[in-house]
Amino acid sequence: MTRTPVEQRAELVWPSSAFLPGYVAALERGWSADSTRPEAAKEELCKIAENAEAYLAEQVIREPHGDTVTLPDGSKVPRLPGYRRWLWDGEFCGLIGLRWQSGTHELPPHCLGHIGYAVVPWKRGPGGCTPPKRVLWETPPGWKKWMEGR
Repeated sequence: MTRTPVEQRAELVWPSSAFLPGYVAALERGWSADSTRPEAAKEELCKIAENAEAYLAEQVIREPHGDTVTLPDGSKVPRLPGYRRWLWDGEFCGLIGLRWQSGTHELPPHCLGHIGYAVVPWKRGPGGCTPPKRVLWETPPGWKKWMEGR
């Protein structure tokens, strides 16, 4: 099978019930955006099964309101504001996350960057779904400064 270059077919979509089955299928295959915690996929599946709409709402958090994130060592830290967009080429390919800390351009030491992405293994490689700059540039105004030269 010949793949069409991802630059011509991938798009960023907002997490929604229309795309959720593809995301769930990736989690069920053992993929997770959190590669440091193998149990993360199961945790997300449980949250989705418990309340899919609440899970989807958590993908866009402009004000965390005391939520926490579990680090690889098991410690918990305050969740940063941010949101996720899913990378879609007719099926779920991965996600891009944008995060910030209110009032500063700095991030806490446990956060590796303002922009992160994860691609499912079966979409990686030549002709696969590594997020192209065209897709990344669809992010909101003001975010481009974090991507220039990266």
